[in-house]
Amino acid sequence: MIKKGTWVEIEEVVLTPEDRAQNIPEETRKTPLKCWIRGNCLSDCEIGDEVEVETNVGRISKGKVVDIEPGYYHSFGKYVGEIGYIGKQAREIISLN
Repeated sequence: MIKKGTWVEIEEVVLTPEDRAQNIPEETRKTPLKCWIRGNCLSDCEIGDEVEVETNVGRISKGKVVDIEPGYYHSFGKYVGEIGYIGKQAREIISLN
């Protein structure tokens, strides 16, 4: 059981396939538009339950619980050698002017 107040991530359907714009590709139009929101659940729940959450800015959203205490797993990707010298090169260009 997930206790009230626990930090969770919910999945909310923003647009059903019927509500999607007609000028987007057919494959996209067949799929619901979803968003994922993180906040503190306002009631006890389980993974998969529909629950309301309050975000850090106080917004209330309702959706299906998909994760408990989610973290942030992003990066700027792997190192790219070609851009490793851009800062030095920019400073050289600036100092010439």
